[in-house]
Amino acid sequence: MSSTEVPTPPPANAFPKVLPVRVAEGEHLRSVRLPGVTLSVRSRPPARAGLPPALYVHGLGGSSQNWSDLMQRLEGDVDGEAVDLPGFGDSPPPDDGNYSVSAHARAVIHLLDSSGRGPVHLFGNSLGGAVSTRVAAVRPDLVRTLTLVSPALPEIRVQRTAVPTGLLAVPGVTALFARLSRDWTPEDRVRGVMALCYGDPAQVTPEGFRAAVEEMERRLRLPYFWDAMTRSARGLVNSYTLGGQHNMWRQAARVLAPTLLVYGARDQLVGYRMARKAERTFRDSRLVTLPDAGHVAMMEYPEAVAAAFRDLLASTAGAGS
Repeated sequence: MSSTEVPTPPPANAFPKVLPVRVAEGEHLRSVRLPGVTLSVRSRPPARAGLPPALYVHGLGGSSQNWSDLMQRLEGDVDGEAVDLPGFGDSPPPDDGNYSVSAHARAVIHLLDSSGRGPVHLFGNSLGGAVSTRVAAVRPDLVRTLTLVSPALPEIRVQRTAVPTGLLAVPGVTALFARLSRDWTPEDRVRGVMALCYGDPAQVTPEGFRAAVEEMERRLRLPYFWDAMTRSARGLVNSYTLGGQHNMWRQAARVLAPTLLVYGARDQLVGYRMARKAERTFRDSRLVTLPDAGHVAMMEYPEAVAAAFRDLLASTAGAGS
């Protein structure tokens, strides 16, 4: 193995807890042991019994916390849970070190199968959008509706602002970046992430910024942080090269569930021009574009995303949603 490669992490049970994960008022965390993975699941009790279940899947470098605002706004509409993908949030790395899109999708499928909550209203952002698309394509029985916020589906012409993130997939680049940025403070890193992911970072509240810095400090102490980022980025890039039935756009075309597509016009990671292609590809889709949003519309404009989902929910009510 090259000295610039990120080493394979030790088994998940070798990692001690570093810092407690932030849990908003009214939220609960639980750990679910599944074949090959242990997943942390964030939940918020629904406003009333009998609401349909929902599952939220975050993007690259994110966690279940990314969905807290939206999950709270939809607590009167769905019984929501948000998962930390393996190696992110409070979930330890997968036992086999596999961070491919297919492996993440298998983890989500195992979670849904083990909980018996399916079919669910499935939400995905960025990498989580690609993962959720694959879940909906291969296991339509588990998905009532699909809501995708800036899904990371293959692009022919990638935006220049997205290139640095894609370079994480190149062997040695992550180790080099870690060395070059070793003097950056957590505040510096959070500002950089927000500048890339938000349409207008100035709208982030001081409390939101402090919470993000706290989470960044926690992540940087995790011995597998860079490994999870690198391998997940590599898995996402590799998924773009797959052909045949595993091609992501072909899988998107196979999705049967009614699909809500949310794109931000200021997204620097997923090209806004892909919105129309996605609308044409998903067979039962509706498109919502937010002119001031960036890559994480559910964090920037949670009420707008909630309203769009309620419209989807209302339109599918006759189908038993």
